[in-house]
Amino acid sequence: MFRSVITGSGSSIPTHLQSNKDFFDHKFYTEKQELLLNPAADIIEKFKQITGIAERRYATADQTSSDLGAEAARLAIADSGVNAEEIDQLIVAHNFGNVIKNTIQMDAVPSLASRIKHSLGIKNPSCVAYDVLFGCPGWVQGVIHADAFFKAGIAKKALVIGTETLSRVIDMYDRDSMIFSDGAGAVVLEYREVSEDGPGILGASVQTHAVDEVNYIHMGKSYSPDSDDRVRYIKMKGRRVYEYAMKFVPAAMKDCLDKSGIDIRQLKKVFLHQANEKMDEGIIKRLFELYSIDTPQEGIMPMSIHWLGNSSVATVPTLYDLVKKHQMAGHEINPGDHILFASVGAGMNVNAVCYRC
Repeated sequence: MFRSVITGSGSSIPTHLQSNKDFFDHKFYTEKQELLLNPAADIIEKFKQITGIAERRYATADQTSSDLGAEAARLAIADSGVNAEEIDQLIVAHNFGNVIKNTIQMDAVPSLASRIKHSLGIKNPSCVAYDVLFGCPGWVQGVIHADAFFKAGIAKKALVIGTETLSRVIDMYDRDSMIFSDGAGAVVLEYREVSEDGPGILGASVQTHAVDEVNYIHMGKSYSPDSDDRVRYIKMKGRRVYEYAMKFVPAAMKDCLDKSGIDIRQLKKVFLHQANEKMDEGIIKRLFELYSIDTPQEGIMPMSIHWLGNSSVATVPTLYDLVKKHQMAGHEINPGDHILFASVGAGMNVNAVCYRC
């Protein structure tokens, strides 16, 4: 039988570290543009207790999303050992294209995929490059796309990248701005003949809820009363997002495991979108409760949010790359391990992929 197998991974973590202390001089406002009177240090400490975020990484002034994506891609290609000219699909997940430092204009023409293909020097016109806009679950969705192309007989090798520079689209007067960060992650997937118990993608689950949920994460004006109403920044309804994620992400993960024929007790790791520490812990707990198991396995969920923040589409592939390359203390994956990739984000979208290493 044939399955979609990850043969290489790479990530690009920006060098500029932005700690919580760097926000101590900020003024924060409410959605109604009312100044929060609590000291910034108190606001930030409460933020850390909820999200787990102490640090995040921002791209340097001369870096763009396509730059970060290309760097992660080069590392993934090198790790896989494939000839880049043999890549059939080059899929790039993002949300805002390239945003130049100190501007708010989003640039996705040409597509980031085309720019990255150019940067990689791939000349083969049959390497089809395109972007995926699917909110934070975009990279996982790109993996699902690649798997579908393989099964359709259209492709045999794919490069799937998630890249973002959210620091360019945040409202510095909004507490939620401290959640977001920059980065990129990538994997090479190949359609290979494997044994019944061999590696590869075993199943997937995807949903979009776009009725009442469609604007839970959206673009809106700054919370500052002195702001230009024509300029838009990333905004989210935190409580609604939390409630949505707690309901639908565990259900998608269970659906994925059930489709794949994998008992949850066989699950070794969950690579979950790094959105919020408390939320992610709650999602894992609820997933196990759906199987009438009260306590998840110890160490099942590696987390990078404490020092990398939420880099949207980049969180899952970056986390996978760090664990795969033994850069996350206490975490490793080995041949035969069953793992889950899962995410949630703007749309509102949820997805999950079950994979055997």
